Amino acid sequence: MNLNVMDQRFRAHERIKNPAEFRRAFDRKRSVSDALMIVYGVENGLAFPRLGLSVAKKKVRKANARNRIKRVLREAFRLSKSDLPPGVDLIIVARGPAIPFAHARKALPELAKAVARRLAPLPIKEQA
Repeated sequence: MNLNVMDQRFRAHERIKNPAEFRRAFDRKRSVSDALMIVYGVENGLAFPRLGLSVAKKKVRKANARNRIKRVLREAFRLSKSDLPPGVDLIIVARGPAIPFAHARKALPELAKAVARRLAPLPIKEQA
């Protein structure tokens, strides 16, 4: 099996499942968004990014539509892993009833980098 293919798999340790970790990202209040999704970010202290997904039943009524959105976002994350900033937990909240794959693939790295910049600590200013 090609090593490159192995690197692109979406592994269990890259997924956020614990509600406390979701809450930690929401409480940090660092987010960026576009028309179709909101990306919350928080430092995770690891050498790789992790993904958490939230698709509200209030926004997307049908279960198969919610699952489709989650599949599209997981695949975009999997293919974009090399472009994502390491050491960041990304929580994606879907805004609408559908997210096209092309949009997710293009927007996820951009939004992830933007949220990582917001997480960066401010430089300490020396007093003169």
